Amino acid sequence: MRIIFLLTLILATQIACHSQNSDNKQAPVKNPYYSRTDTRKLHITNAEWKKILPSDLYAVARENATERAFTGKYWDSEVKGSYYCAVCGNPLFRSDAKFASTCGWPSFFEPLKANSVIYKEDNSFGMQRTEVICERCGSHLGHIFDDGPPPTHKRFCMNSVSLDFEPDPGAH
Repeated sequence: MRIIFLLTLILATQIACHSQNSDNKQAPVKNPYYSRTDTRKLHITNAEWKKILPSDLYAVARENATERAFTGKYWDSEVKGSYYCAVCGNPLFRSDAKFASTCGWPSFFEPLKANSVIYKEDNSFGMQRTEVICERCGSHLGHIFDDGPPPTHKRFCMNSVSLDFEPDPGAH
């Protein structure tokens, strides 16, 4: 009886280990398109992005998913610095334009440069919204709303996963 129990235990352990190993996805490849200085527009297929990007970033950036409110790493950050597209490195926002909107996502009242982002009508989920897209790589960043603070009265409501951040020297 003990032998059968031990064999069953060993078999179950091997199956679990094999199952766990086969569930592990291959680690994303280093992103050769990421640059904070190259401004050339990228034309990369979603199939290529899928090989390169982590699955959570791919879902938001390329499939227009949205991270849950109050879960992203930047929604309540007050550190001074610059925000970049996490997909391609395009400079997007400065922390000076960030404000506490209480919506659960990092919010900005203006982009770093007018041409850092582009806008697209989004009527998904029965809502009329304006999608904000990285101008360089075409990745989904979030949405823009007309309920922000002066001077623009805009709220660029971004997904933290779509953003990379570099603090200013000496910032905490």
